[in-house]
Amino acid sequence: MSGLVNALLTVAVVVVIARQFRARPVNTGRRWWLVPVVLAVVALREPGILDSHHRTASALLLATEMLVGLVMGAAWAWTTRVWTEADGVAWSKSTRASGLVWITGIAVRIGLFAVAAAIGVHQDSAALMLGLAVTLLVRGGILAWRVQILPADASMVGHTRAYGDGMARVTRKEGV
Repeated sequence: MSGLVNALLTVAVVVVIARQFRARPVNTGRRWWLVPVVLAVVALREPGILDSHHRTASALLLATEMLVGLVMGAAWAWTTRVWTEADGVAWSKSTRASGLVWITGIAVRIGLFAVAAAIGVHQDSAALMLGLAVTLLVRGGILAWRVQILPADASMVGHTRAYGDGMARVTRKEGV
């Protein structure tokens, strides 16, 4: 992949990720999967996704990268706050726990690249891009699902949900 295309894709991905840490409406339409699919197609078109001299080790590292992407996407989605405003629009915002998920995921991916370098396997940026596509696809799918199961009860409007966000729970008094 050319340096310019790599740079443009990196900037686009950073923008997409950074936007998730601001409150924004959840895109539950048909386009939530578009960016991950484009990333995957670009990654799979690259000839260097597997090292031709170490096919088995390269394939195992790529599979591990996909597994990391799957786990990271799910963890990111479950640590994202999701709520419905009074107008019925669902919103989301990544939390500090989401940031921790990203830091952990980056550390694991650096570890994978270090293991690959230690055993002599060349890893192209396409493997990382494919892992990121999996992360974004899983996160988007889980968020779309979470939005669909948000309570339609008007008393729950504005109630946030996210694992690890440290927010106080809503308590209600029962009528006597």
